[in-house]
Amino acid sequence: MRHWKKIGLILLFIFLGFIIHIFLSTGFFRKIENHFEGEIVKTITLPGAEDIMVSLKDSFAIISSTKRSFSKLRDKDTGGLFYMELKSGDFKVTPLTSSFEKLFAPHGISMIEKGESYKIMAINHSPQGHSIEVFNLNGANLTFKKTLTDPSMISPNDLVIIDDDKFYFTNDHGYTKGIGKFFEEYGGLAVSNVVYFDGKNYKEVASGIAYANGINFDRKRNLLFVASVREFIIKVYSVNKDGSLDFIENIKCGTGIDNIDIDKEGNLWMGAHPNLLTFAAYAQKKKEISPSEIIKVNYKGKGDYSIEKIFLDDGNRMSGSSVAVPFGDLIITGNVMDDKFLILKK
Repeated sequence: MRHWKKIGLILLFIFLGFIIHIFLSTGFFRKIENHFEGEIVKTITLPGAEDIMVSLKDSFAIISSTKRSFSKLRDKDTGGLFYMELKSGDFKVTPLTSSFEKLFAPHGISMIEKGESYKIMAINHSPQGHSIEVFNLNGANLTFKKTLTDPSMISPNDLVIIDDDKFYFTNDHGYTKGIGKFFEEYGGLAVSNVVYFDGKNYKEVASGIAYANGINFDRKRNLLFVASVREFIIKVYSVNKDGSLDFIENIKCGTGIDNIDIDKEGNLWMGAHPNLLTFAAYAQKKKEISPSEIIKVNYKGKGDYSIEKIFLDDGNRMSGSSVAVPFGDLIITGNVMDDKFLILKK
């Protein structure tokens, strides 16, 4: 009998340790004190503006918007890509994919300039499965080009175009259901990855990541940055000619990094979730709001970086921030599920 009591106590301590680990590692005890030394320039009504790309040259933004249900019935998740002009200051938003014939629930997006036009790629989650939709943007006219699918798209979250034929994308889960998914989200099991497409083949180039999310490429320094939401870090890699990656270090951010933008000086701008448990409850409609955070990282090289907290909100002004893109003295923000997004002025 004593033997079974000892086993029971050991199991109880393991369970309690697991629970404590969840609370500590997800930012549950962090105190959220509203902070922003600027102003809200405009509030724009558009649901789930999860990812945003900006053209500094032509003064516009492309917004990935999806009205997310976070239910198993993915046909309830509908959205599109939107064009927002930035030059006039009116921030007029125009739909780009109203005539797109497929079910479209865009998530992460990437954009590169191609002469007078732009190539845009968008992660799409539909009842038929995951895919990447490829478009060409000329002015404010978007033309669909093709759909990419592959078994490696287990749970694609974000992507970054390297050139016309090559790109990386993240899978935010290694398991999509069951106990494996539970331990990924709550226990921090690190089994998500980064996949590289070289124009012909898909191959895993980074693994062992806890909830890989935003991804971006610094062309000047040949560095790839990958957000690990669950570990509150950004993973830094150098990129080899064959697309393989060499790990450099983790940037400890103290918050759940979502998408990553890189400004012209090479600074990283991120929307983030400072309390992952609150965000999970918010996504499941169990809480009304979830805190938002925007941080800026000045990364100078291995072991040499600084972090600036730009915006922190308890969720009343914006919930579930996912992206922050600078444009002059403005910051265009986005979020996962809010029915609006904010344009801030520094």
